[in-house]
Amino acid sequence: MSLQSTHLPNINSGANPWQTHTVSIRSIRQEIDGVATYDLTFRDAALQESYRFAPGQFNMLYLPSAGEIAISISDDPKRTDSLAHTIRVAGNVTRSLAGMSVGQTLGLRGPFGTSWPMAQSVGRDVVIVAGGIGLAPLRPVIHTLLNERRQFGRLNLLYGARSPDTILYHDQYDDWTRRGLIIHTTVDRSQAGWLGNVGVVTTLLEQLRTFDPRNTILLCCGPEVMMRFTVLAAMSRGLSPQQIWISMERNMQCAVGLCGHCQLGPAFVCKDGPIFRYDQIASLLDVEGL
Repeated sequence: MSLQSTHLPNINSGANPWQTHTVSIRSIRQEIDGVATYDLTFRDAALQESYRFAPGQFNMLYLPSAGEIAISISDDPKRTDSLAHTIRVAGNVTRSLAGMSVGQTLGLRGPFGTSWPMAQSVGRDVVIVAGGIGLAPLRPVIHTLLNERRQFGRLNLLYGARSPDTILYHDQYDDWTRRGLIIHTTVDRSQAGWLGNVGVVTTLLEQLRTFDPRNTILLCCGPEVMMRFTVLAAMSRGLSPQQIWISMERNMQCAVGLCGHCQLGPAFVCKDGPIFRYDQIASLLDVEGL
């Protein structure tokens, strides 16, 4: 199996991937219950200026006495003043982070991993399919598409959440729509006042009218079962596996493919992913328990 990676270098060319740099919490924005966006800034001004990442890459965030965790970068790649990570409270490290406040410090190393296929998307329609917190790793894609709007065709975001009060980044939708992103949302459970779609996110793909399978790239991130059904729906509408890209989430602990915790068959999600073209790992996803 050939795994084509699209890595960018770490903070400095030839840098030690194990070196942790000190960052401060510049701001904390509560998004929804249990999910917040942390804007981080390097203590070293030169590192802040030189840091670059590609949409889809992640950092390792380290909290002394709590541990280290892989978190996708959820910021605009063009931004240089700070670095946003949208984080859900789910374990020891994220619970410790949730107890921190603006001005406190933690460690960061990265960026790591492969990126979404932005170059391959130029001149094409782009369909983004996200479920729940899976919108966070795709937010840099949205920034990139809208920053370079004329380079792409039709842009559709299909987003599914559990309920209306768990819709992520909802206050940014008006701006995204104004700049050319067509947004379709759905929820698993409705609430009073909700007038939108109810049902799984794949129904939005099945109902999408502005859809040319010959000239479309589909990017998908969310729970693994949701991505499986999204891929099936996309292929039923004429997309090939080579036109579909997904983001895998496995237990990434070292970020450089040494510890083996994120191994997926012959691949290591931390360095061969987390972004994969679907045909590269389709056979692995069919293996139960892998």
